[in-house]
Amino acid sequence: MKYTPHPYQAYCESRIVDTPALALWLEMGLGKTAIVLSAINELKYNRFEICRALVIAPKKVAEATWQHEAQKWDHLKHLRFSTVLGSTAQRIRAVNTPADVYVINRDNVCWLVDYYRNAWPFDMVILDEATSFKSQQAKRWKALKAIRPHIGRIVELTGTPSPQSLLDLWPQIFLLDQGQRLGKSIGQFRERYFNPDKRNATTVFTYKPKDGTEQAIQNLIGDICISMRSEDYLDLPDLLTDVTPVVLDARADRLYRQLEKEALLQVEEDVINAGTAAVLTNKLLQLCDGAVYTDEHDVLEVHNCKLEAFLELVEELGDEHALVFYNFQHDRDRLQRALEKSGLRVRVYTGPADEQDWNAGKIDILLAHPASCAYGLNLQQGGRHVIWFGLNWSLELYQQANKRLHRQGQEKPVIVHHLVVQGGMDEDVMKALYEKTDTQNALMDALKARITKAKNQKQEKGRRT
Repeated sequence: MKYTPHPYQAYCESRIVDTPALALWLEMGLGKTAIVLSAINELKYNRFEICRALVIAPKKVAEATWQHEAQKWDHLKHLRFSTVLGSTAQRIRAVNTPADVYVINRDNVCWLVDYYRNAWPFDMVILDEATSFKSQQAKRWKALKAIRPHIGRIVELTGTPSPQSLLDLWPQIFLLDQGQRLGKSIGQFRERYFNPDKRNATTVFTYKPKDGTEQAIQNLIGDICISMRSEDYLDLPDLLTDVTPVVLDARADRLYRQLEKEALLQVEEDVINAGTAAVLTNKLLQLCDGAVYTDEHDVLEVHNCKLEAFLELVEELGDEHALVFYNFQHDRDRLQRALEKSGLRVRVYTGPADEQDWNAGKIDILLAHPASCAYGLNLQQGGRHVIWFGLNWSLELYQQANKRLHRQGQEKPVIVHHLVVQGGMDEDVMKALYEKTDTQNALMDALKARITKAKNQKQEKGRRT
């Protein structure tokens, strides 16, 4: 296929060629992969400025996305790829195979840095989904920081550079400029631009930007960051949202309220932390979906209310296909069993073959965990309906997952359906996603509100008795 870049794509490619360290904050669907591969081709075969490029990506993306993208375009088909995955022996063989572009998953970055040490051979590094390097405490970030002086060119790609907080920017920008713009340490950055927000006597849980922080940061990093939104450059069809309310039956509602009250009252409001918050919300979200894990990790099925609503929604779709996101493994297993007698072609997403079959119209219902296919996959040719069976708190995963269908090449309006248990934790998650609230803040606030409600109900019951 002949590659005719949009003007914004040609601009981004030229910026990559001209700028040794650059962040492309391009929203999903704007063709980041083709842009970067075109720049690699220009730098290697026309300007002779690089020899070997390394792409660091999520595992599912590393398996096939970059390789398939190159095969789509005539001017990129000659690029040689080596996929650095698998066992240690397989990875060693892959990095020693002659190629133009080496693709590795982010979990093997530490191994790669340790394998080469000061003999680092990659003169260009691309971080696909750079938010994987938003924590300065992560081993992968520390490994890349150590080898950064040996990297001549670096490109960071993401559509959501700060999904939770502006603090997420510092580690990503540091890997670009090694501290020139936002400071040499996260402490310096935090002290200059933020004030403590939520805290107890000894620990600060969150920080709040000082007045003017966002604009000041934009001014500092504007020369090495390109930010574009898909609605500004693409004529995409509408993205519509739909909420299907799920009402629990009397037994399920009683069991949910019992678990909610007992679980919440085990934790005093003034000592709640992110660890216990995650455990509590997971339990409540599981029960919203219809089953919970026991302490022995067995699955205890409680109700089929959401499953029944799901089957009704699928029936309403008629012959149209649906990409269905689940949250827990027991969600997946129960969905598969519920669909066994439907006559529909059901598949759980596991890799590139499922992507191809979905786009070819060979799959009616594609079940997927948002973490497994939220990045890099082009699923817009296979359907226009997204169904969220089980919700999670991550705004980044939510936005990225929906963009698997709502992207360049989609010809119909995309409808995102949400199955939401009324009065349950599902409603808190939906509220946070709609308000684009910081994950941890929303989680903590929701739990504290529910703890207060549970305490009041307990006190009211005590007064009546």
